Amino acid sequence: MLAAVLSHVLPHAGWYGFTAVGGALIYFGARRKWLEMALPVAVLAVADYYLTVHVYGYNFVWQEYLVTWGWYVAAMALGAILLRREVSLMRGVAAALLGPTSFFLASNYAVWVGARGLYPPTLSGLATCYVAGLPFYGRDLISTALVLTITFAVPEAIRRFIYERAGGAARKLP
Repeated sequence: MLAAVLSHVLPHAGWYGFTAVGGALIYFGARRKWLEMALPVAVLAVADYYLTVHVYGYNFVWQEYLVTWGWYVAAMALGAILLRREVSLMRGVAAALLGPTSFFLASNYAVWVGARGLYPPTLSGLATCYVAGLPFYGRDLISTALVLTITFAVPEAIRRFIYERAGGAARKLP
């Protein structure tokens, strides 16, 4: 989770949207208990406050973050639903697609609704808002897939390699 927060807060000009947040939240949801899920939401909310006030220099209006914070919870629920009991390539791909796609749809809709004149309140304005978000979406897809690969597939590949080298059949470990 620390890597997710740092990737969210540290400057990375030109790569906005490329963070470990989505993948880390999905992983956290798959591996941690439900009661522990408040901690990442609280830490990321503090990071959102810091970015808004101290990095971007805007006033912090908490209501404008409800969709984002709700999505943090939804991403962890997605991890719990898809990957807690069984991890497979198909489930991992589904999580890597559903996480960023749901964030793209929800967050851009929220921007369109609450952007105070940035986009006109028409279908054309909504479409313009979604088009403007496409570069962020692409980077989010890549970073989420990368984080999920690192957190789920790499450890499993290492386990299989170790067991095969030891002369035993590769077996799935919890």
